[in-house]
Amino acid sequence: MHAMSDTQRRTRLGRRHLLAPSVRAASAVSVADAVVALHATDAATVFVSTCARLAEAGVDTVERALYEDVSLVRLLSMRNTLFTVSSGLAPYVNASNARAVAAKERRTFLTHLHDDGNGLGENWLIETEKATLAALTARGSATGSELSAAVPALRTKITIFPGKKQETVQGVATRVLRVLAAEGLIRRDRPRGSWTSSQFRWTAAESWPARELAEAQAEVALRYLRSYGPATEADLKWWTGWGLGQVRTALAATAAEEVQLDSGAMGWVSPGDTEPEPALEPWAALLPALDPSAMGWADRGFHLPAEHRAALFDRAGNIGPTVWWNGEIVGGWAQRADGEPVWRLLSDVGRDATTAIEAEASRLSEWVGETRITPRFRTPLERELTA
Repeated sequence: MHAMSDTQRRTRLGRRHLLAPSVRAASAVSVADAVVALHATDAATVFVSTCARLAEAGVDTVERALYEDVSLVRLLSMRNTLFTVSSGLAPYVNASNARAVAAKERRTFLTHLHDDGNGLGENWLIETEKATLAALTARGSATGSELSAAVPALRTKITIFPGKKQETVQGVATRVLRVLAAEGLIRRDRPRGSWTSSQFRWTAAESWPARELAEAQAEVALRYLRSYGPATEADLKWWTGWGLGQVRTALAATAAEEVQLDSGAMGWVSPGDTEPEPALEPWAALLPALDPSAMGWADRGFHLPAEHRAALFDRAGNIGPTVWWNGEIVGGWAQRADGEPVWRLLSDVGRDATTAIEAEASRLSEWVGETRITPRFRTPLERELTA
């Protein structure tokens, strides 16, 4: 059995995730495919993650892919989380994860409608969805507020969890749009405000080519191993949100090979991917909260010292902005109110690393310009740096 050292894993991460300067990409689609999926819960993450990996960083490049070419699309998929993937991979992510998420979203919403006790149910939802799609088609693109003005049913309010401690009154517009988006009938268009905003307009979406569940899961697993391998069963299970049986079936379908990790665990790589890769030039990176390179494994021990976790994660397990040196997380960063990037090193990495990090901070400032980035999930170190 081949062995795969932590050093080799960090080299793979730098090359395959396009983080070293010599391997940066020319397009946003190349970046998305290199990491399989970009976290999109926080709108800014898609842009900062992509630009960190582009040879020529720029907001326009990402916006063009999202809203003009539609070569990047957002899907509620793995772990019921919003991700951005390439349009070529989207049918597989849709079949492997998003369809199940959409079905759950619809069931949950119908349960809330039933529990409200006002006679709203599946027929009401179907008619409301038809009216919403008709209004959106007529306008081409619209915000949730604009659609609510056009469709009276969207202004309905229901009581969630009636009679329980968490009882609350909620408007249905957001839930209806969430279900339609999860089912791929509408997609997020340009937001109101800047590229950091999550107040999206909506537009009609084209349907994806059909893919069978097993085929789709095998394809997603293979893409994951090519980008993140070696990875354990637990890593793939966590990243996809699949059951263990589905993970093992998908690994078998890819003909994945086992390797021995420094931790003593068995990892998996794609077929034939067992040979060591040559070392990269020294590299530094400033990556955003929820970046895929930080969130791609359940066990991050090979690139994240355990003593750094408390400063870099929130209580829900979301990682904040991170500073990297040669494939290892060595600190965190933030953006002050005046726009200046500021960071703190948690590892002693030497003068060469500090110089490279300063250069990356300058590159970040150049393309971000006057925009201010505040992560949705605040972490202890990020809060300290912005205080």
